[in-house]
Amino acid sequence: MLADRLSRIVRALSIDVALLRRRRDFGLLTAGQAVSGLGSMMTFVALPVQCYAQTHSTLTVGLLGAVEFVPIMALALVGGAMADRFDRRLLVMAAEAATLLVALALVVNATLAAPTTWLLFVAAGLSAAFEALRRPPLDALMPRLVGADELKSASALSSGLWSLGSLIGPALAGLAIAGLGFAGAYAADAATFGVSLAAIAAIRTPTAPPERLAPSLRSTMEAVRYASRRPELIGTYVVDMNAMFFGMPLATFPALARHFGVGASLVGVLYAAPAAGAVLAAASSGWSAGVHRHGRAIVAAAAAWGAAIVGFGLAPSLALALVFLVLAGAADEISGLFRAVIWNQTIPDAMRGRLAGLEMLSWSSGPTLGNTEAGIASALVGLRSSIVLGGALCVAGTGVLTASLPAFWAYDGRRPPDAAAPPPRVTAAPGREH
Repeated sequence: MLADRLSRIVRALSIDVALLRRRRDFGLLTAGQAVSGLGSMMTFVALPVQCYAQTHSTLTVGLLGAVEFVPIMALALVGGAMADRFDRRLLVMAAEAATLLVALALVVNATLAAPTTWLLFVAAGLSAAFEALRRPPLDALMPRLVGADELKSASALSSGLWSLGSLIGPALAGLAIAGLGFAGAYAADAATFGVSLAAIAAIRTPTAPPERLAPSLRSTMEAVRYASRRPELIGTYVVDMNAMFFGMPLATFPALARHFGVGASLVGVLYAAPAAGAVLAAASSGWSAGVHRHGRAIVAAAAAWGAAIVGFGLAPSLALALVFLVLAGAADEISGLFRAVIWNQTIPDAMRGRLAGLEMLSWSSGPTLGNTEAGIASALVGLRSSIVLGGALCVAGTGVLTASLPAFWAYDGRRPPDAAAPPPRVTAAPGREH
């Protein structure tokens, strides 16, 4: 009897791994992105660590985030518009091939007798630009590979496997940097792109809708207007941006590693800890099927992220700091799961690419600017004080934003607002679209 009850509980909590087999194309896409994500996380760690090793400046490390923010702001909506016009699979492949070339350039730079710091900033900017062109078609492709009733499981699997790469990648990056140097970490990233490109090439892309607007300012603004009329979408954007802007401490990790007395081989553990929490949250996300107040779940998760960051900043030891980072990562994973469900429930497929570009602005601008904010704040008020203050502002901001968006707080996934069709298409004369 007890064994049966425990078995039912485990099944209820467990993630639906069988979906990877039932949906061949989704399995290929998810597996390829998981491998690529593992490599990308190695570069994600190696770049700031190399920058800090060459400059000994947390502020300079934080400026990497500012460099990444500019191309994301400039190109995310462009990538979304292209995703609603062209083959989404080919767009993802082209962007990943371009990022592969950036990784190879980092390998060459790291092997120089005197590696140049400015190239790190160029690489960060180019990688962000290609990511802005890659992510919207990638996000727009996934909902078409699974059934509507499988969206929660698909989101949990995708983010869970990505988080697993985010857990393993930083740890491998630390070992690679200590044993092979920065060139080894960048070379591993380059190698993973081959696996991802092969997996995407094997996907049988679903037939595209017969009529689509060409990428233009008009079609992009149509999507922006659609989002502005949906308070449940606005809530997912601003609550996450607030949490990431004030509570993103990644720029402080190289300096904190030195504060805790750990070397390059262990600095990756700091980066991996949030991913560990995300993996645990995703693996046990079966309970989310019974949660229908998605807005409230996002709010609770965002506040929990901020509280965990406060604990991280106050932690007197590395072990306790890692515990709080694990809790923060779990909260972020839960927030991301429910944000993805709201997006997929309320956005029509014909607009999915453009809205994915808008979503990318929300979830990427917070962390990139948050890293810059963390670097500046640590220079002004001190390393640990900046982390604690940021976490507290995250919690406070979550409360203010929630109070101003009652429809977001009241959102119920059992009765989602209809994903209204896009406004009637206005056909312009050739050459007249801007």
